[in-house]
Amino acid sequence: MKRFLAVERALRTAAPHELLDAIRAVLIEQYGAEDVELFMADYGLSVLQPVSVLPHTLVPMSVHNSPPGRAFGSQKPYREEGRNGRTRLHLPVSVRGDRLGVLSLTLSDGDAAHRWESELADIADVLGHEVVVAERDTDVYLQARRKDRLTLAAEMQWQLLPGRACSRPEYDLGAQLEPAYAIFGDNFDWSATADHLMLYVTNGMGEGIEASLLTNLAIKALRNARRAGLSIADQAALSDQAVYAHYRGHCYVSVLMFDFDLASGRATVVDAGSPQLLRLRGGSVERVAFDAQLPLGMFEETDYVAQDFHVEPGDRLVFVSDGVHAVASPKGEAYGEAALARAIHSTRLLPAAEVPRAILRELTGHRGEAMPDDDALIVCLDWRGRPQFT
Repeated sequence: MKRFLAVERALRTAAPHELLDAIRAVLIEQYGAEDVELFMADYGLSVLQPVSVLPHTLVPMSVHNSPPGRAFGSQKPYREEGRNGRTRLHLPVSVRGDRLGVLSLTLSDGDAAHRWESELADIADVLGHEVVVAERDTDVYLQARRKDRLTLAAEMQWQLLPGRACSRPEYDLGAQLEPAYAIFGDNFDWSATADHLMLYVTNGMGEGIEASLLTNLAIKALRNARRAGLSIADQAALSDQAVYAHYRGHCYVSVLMFDFDLASGRATVVDAGSPQLLRLRGGSVERVAFDAQLPLGMFEETDYVAQDFHVEPGDRLVFVSDGVHAVASPKGEAYGEAALARAIHSTRLLPAAEVPRAILRELTGHRGEAMPDDDALIVCLDWRGRPQFT
């Protein structure tokens, strides 16, 4: 416990840009660690980028086939047994289900590695929280996340997001955007209280910086209304007015909005555009259709009506933008619901945080080219519901 407190104190008192130096020094002192490194997952979730040196001189690690990648994918510590009893530990660095990266260190005593693994995993969690806080005051960790340069539109979109995953006893959420370094209009947002989860999936109109500006306005208006305690129908109406007032109907935003009651699984829904929902229940995948309403900002003072929806424990909900279900192959064949349903079924054993990336890989194979013509957004929600005590 004294060792753990020493590490925690070192992290809390370190300058924002010196978290790695601080944790390296205290792990060496308290645990006899060697070769302490922090890797951050890049925006495309393809590599783990080293934080140690800027500009980076260490080799990035693959998310798919490296020891740190195994810890990142499984979200469990992974041990490499080395020579002379040495053990290298790879520890996931996450915050409430949002996977940030991996902390890797070597211990000369293999028995100590087994004995301290759980304690060191808790330290990696503390590091994750400190990284999130530090990002308010330094660019070090945000720089480490990019293996390529972000476009300005993509920079704006990533800064607007709540995270890429979230976990609570009632649900798991995971989401991903592609092309990660050149995204411009699609977006997702969520917010939870003790009893509710609000989730928005947005399909922005246009390209480049203009699409990003449009989506930023719509999302900020939705958040403003949500934080004022308005219902989702009124949130949609306020955002609709904000977008119309600025663009006068020339640009608009499609959005699918949910307000889930965590205790009952009942939800209210506003379907204002092109994002789609598919549900995996009992081994079968089906599209869930709602009464379509006008996108936000298309006309002045549109009234929105919330619809009822119910989710059951064990349900998996997959939300997609039109850059997924409408994307064409080189022969002009749309990806479509059948292919999407097969992808959802084939990834049914993966955790929610892994599903979007896996489906997007299949989509890339269908598209047959490296750079898509449109944004592609996938959000996966695994619903467990709140345990009912009798």
